[in-house]
This record gives sequence, structure tokens and C-alpha cells, in this order.
Amino acid sequence: MSYYKMGEFSKRTGLSIQTLRLWDSNGKLKPAYVTEGKHRYYSEEQLNRILGIKLDKQEKRTIGYARVSSNKQKDDLIRQVENLKTYMIARGYQFEIIEDIGSGINYNKKGLNELINKITNREVEKIVILNKDRLLRFGFELIENLCKKYEVEIEIIDNTEKSEEQELVEDLVQIITVFSCKLQGKKANKAKKMIKELLEDDLK
Repeated sequence: MSYYKMGEFSKRTGLSIQTLRLWDSNGKLKPAYVTEGKHRYYSEEQLNRILGIKLDKQEKRTIGYARVSSNKQKDDLIRQVENLKTYMIARGYQFEIIEDIGSGINYNKKGLNELINKITNREVEKIVILNKDRLLRFGFELIENLCKKYEVEIEIIDNTEKSEEQELVEDLVQIITVFSCKLQGKKANKAKKMIKELLEDDLK
């Protein structure tokens, strides 16, 4: 599959570079991938879509989905993306990466919505995630059923089962973290203290 720099993609589609940058920022059309030097590349599939050329089933893409809970975990997000790329390149997948920042119990994340749109538009053949809770902590089965309906495979790199105690602690931390963001003052500090105690108990 061919890839095009922003300038070449602009010429072929008739869309201005300013429009492409705007669509990138609002999520309407994200580049297939962006280099470390911030150079945007668009795929042949995206070109065909813009030009109104119907995609064959064989041209469906593999999506690598990476998520962290907050902006403070961006280093972890970078590691996830690199691990996904290494895994998919080794298997010869034609892929793109969707990065997301938000709680695993937040169903309205930008990246998750983009992924769902691609699934329902029949643009996806396979989704690759590092582990199950990167997609959703609660409600994974909803996405799983949606994928089955649209014949999309979910491939989990690390399928190691966690203990019930570990899963319970992680779930409680996620719930308290979400609600603590809506609190202020002493209540917020109390919530943070609860999170710290849960994590410390889990490490014992």
C-alpha cells in the first residue's frame, strides 16, 4: 500500500494543506501515521475514500489501539504505541494506530469513538491491543459483540489472566479516580488518599 506526504496528498485530493491540518485536529481525517519529526503520511486507502473509490474487503485495515488514563502517562502511551508497531510490523500487518487518553470507564473518548466509527464503516479487519483493559475496563463485551457483528477480529497481545483481587483493586482505583476529578478540597484529598492506600495494599 502506498503512503503520501501531506503535500502530495493535498495535490491528489484537491484539499488544501490548511484543510488537512484542520481535519487532523478535529478528528475528521487523521493521518495514517506521523513520524517522530511530526511529518504526516496518508494512506492509499484514505486517498481512495476521499476520491469516492469503494474499498474492497481485502483493503480493510488493522488498527492498533493504545490508551492511557491521563496526560501524566504519556510516556506509557509512547511505549504502548512502539510495542504495537513492533508486533504488527513483525506480522506484516497493514495498520494504523489510534491513541487515546482517558479512563477505561469513559465511553466517550475521542479515540474510542474514532475506532467505533471505523468498525461500523467496515474499514477494519482486526484490532490489536496490548491487553484487554486497554480497550475498556468495563463493557469490553459490548465492543467485542460489535466487532463480531462487523466481522472484526480482536487480537490481544498479552492475554495473561489477572487475579480477581488484582482486577478488583484496579477497578476500584479507576472508579475513585474518575469521581475524585469532580471533587474539590478535602473530599478530593480524601479520594486521593484512598487510591494511594489501595495501591499500597495491592503491592503487599
